[in-house]
Amino acid sequence: MKVNYAACAICDSSWGNLWEEVDGTRLFFCCDVCATQFRNLVDRIKSETGWAAVESLIIAGDRRGRTCQAVRGEASYACKVAFNAQGAIRTFSPERSLASA
Repeated sequence: MKVNYAACAICDSSWGNLWEEVDGTRLFFCCDVCATQFRNLVDRIKSETGWAAVESLIIAGDRRGRTCQAVRGEASYACKVAFNAQGAIRTFSPERSLASA
């Protein structure tokens, strides 16, 4: 899975030293909460789309809310998400679903 950040896969923080495998890719996270948020986000996107895996994920925003663009092949899926303090999804709003012909 490709992510747009060079540091923590969800918030881009460079502190911490937590490495976890998500869908076969070893990713860096600054803390357990970010790892939980990322896993919950990927699971929710896969549930919403029916995809077996997410190939790339572009995330923008901060702790108040994030916008996400997931891609698998020629299909993409956009959403907005916010998490609680434990990393569970608090709000989730699909923006659009695009599939190529």
